[in-house]
Amino acid sequence: MKIFILSILVLSLTTLINGGITSKYVRQAQPANEMSLETFPPPAGHNAPEQVHITQGDHDGRGMIISWVTPLNQAGSDVVTYWIAVNGSDIKRRKKKASTSSYKFYDYSSGFLHHATIKNLEYDTKYIYEVGTGQSVRQFSFTTPPKVGPDVPYTFGIIGDLGQTYASNETLYQYMSNPKGQTILFPGDLAYQDNHPNHDQRKWDTWGRFMEPCAAYQPIIYAAGNHEIDFVPNIGERHAFRPYIHRYHNAFKTSGSISPLWYSVRRGPAHIIVLSSYSGYGKYTPQYVWLEQELKNVNREETPWLIVMVHSPWYNSVNYHYMEGESMRVMFESWFVNSKVDLVIAGHVHAYERSERVSNIKYNITNGLSTPVKDPNAPIYITIGDGGNIEGIANSFTDPQPSYSAYRESSFGHALLEIKNKTHAQYTWHRNQDSERIAADSIMMYNRYFFPKEELASDCLIC
Repeated sequence: MKIFILSILVLSLTTLINGGITSKYVRQAQPANEMSLETFPPPAGHNAPEQVHITQGDHDGRGMIISWVTPLNQAGSDVVTYWIAVNGSDIKRRKKKASTSSYKFYDYSSGFLHHATIKNLEYDTKYIYEVGTGQSVRQFSFTTPPKVGPDVPYTFGIIGDLGQTYASNETLYQYMSNPKGQTILFPGDLAYQDNHPNHDQRKWDTWGRFMEPCAAYQPIIYAAGNHEIDFVPNIGERHAFRPYIHRYHNAFKTSGSISPLWYSVRRGPAHIIVLSSYSGYGKYTPQYVWLEQELKNVNREETPWLIVMVHSPWYNSVNYHYMEGESMRVMFESWFVNSKVDLVIAGHVHAYERSERVSNIKYNITNGLSTPVKDPNAPIYITIGDGGNIEGIANSFTDPQPSYSAYRESSFGHALLEIKNKTHAQYTWHRNQDSERIAADSIMMYNRYFFPKEELASDCLIC
C-alpha cells in the first residue's frame, strides 16, 4: 500500500515525455529580489580584511590560494599566517606574503586585492589561517583534499548563476547546511554586477561578503560566465573579464594554460577541466591547443572521474539561450566522447536539467545526420544555472521534451556529487523548497572508464 501511494505522489509531480521527466513544480517566474548593498557592510575594525575566499593553488591539491580585500595597503595587511590545527603547544606557524593589486572601473576604485598561494600542504589535513593586523585579525580554516587516487571518496557541491538575491541566500545556506560538501564547482555567473548601471562594481564587494561564510572555508573552482565579462566600451571599459581576473585568481599556469579562463585541477579522484565559453576555441586558438593536450594528460588510473565545466550548455531544452553552446559542442564533443568524459557541468540557463548519455558527432557537411543518440561513452550533461540570480527563473521548455533530456525543472537549487570510488558516484539535485534531506533528482552515476554500465533509475540508492 505504501509503495502504491508513493507511486501516485511521484506521478503527480512529473510528466513523462519521450522517456524524460518534466517536473510540474514551477517556481514563480518573476525576477528574484536582490539583497541591498546595505545588507552586507564591511566588517568592523581598522583596515579589517573582508571578502575572504579560497581556491586550489596547485594542480594536485597541496596548494591553496587565499584571497582577501582591505581598504588600505598597510604594513602586514598583505600577509597570511597559517598552521595545522593541532591540540597543544606544538604549533608551527608559517607566513606567506600575498601579491597585491587594485583596479579602477569607470567611477569605482577597488580596495586592495591580496592573493597568497601557500604550497606543500599536507593532504587531508585541517589548517587554520589568519589575515589582518592588530585588533582586526580574522581567523578561518580549511581542510586539504586527500591525496590524488582512484578510490578516494570525495564530495563536490555544484552551484551556478548564483547572484545575491534572497533566493541566492536560500541556495547557499541550504548547501552549507549539509556537511557532505567539500569543494564547490561553480560554472560561472557570480555577482551580476552588470545588471546594474555602469556594471556597478560595488556588487562585486557585496557578493564577496555574501559568499565569505562559505568561500573562506571551502575552496570554489570557478568557470567564467557571461556576467563576468564586464566589457563596456561606451564607458571606456574595453578589457573583458578584468574585474573577475583581478578578484578571483586560480592556478592556471600549473596545468600549462596561458589564461585563467581555462585550466585544470586534480582533486582527490577527479580531474576537473574548466573551459571558457567566451574565449576563442576554434582550431589553432590557444584554448583549442591547450584542451587537445590536456585531454591527453588525463590519467584515469589516478583520477578516474573526468569532469568538465563550461558556462554555456551544449544540451539544453529550455527556450532561453537555446543552442548558444552549439558551436563549442560541434568543436569539442567528439573529443569528450573519445576521452570518455563522465560529466559536463554548465550554467547560463536559469533552470535545472540533466541529460541522458548522448552524443551528436556523426554530422558532417554532406551526410545530413544531426540527431543526438544514446552513447555509452558520452558524458551526462548538467545545466544548473538555477542558483537564484536577479534575472529570475527560466520557465519555458521546448515541447515535446527531447529524448536526450532525462529530467528538467524550473526552480532554484544546488547539487551534490558524492564520488564513492572509481566506479560509482551518487548525484543529487536539491530544490530550494525542499529540506536538504530530499533530492528532487537523483542518479547513481557509473564511471565511463572503469564501469561503463548504463545508469538506470532502479540503481539509485536514494530515489
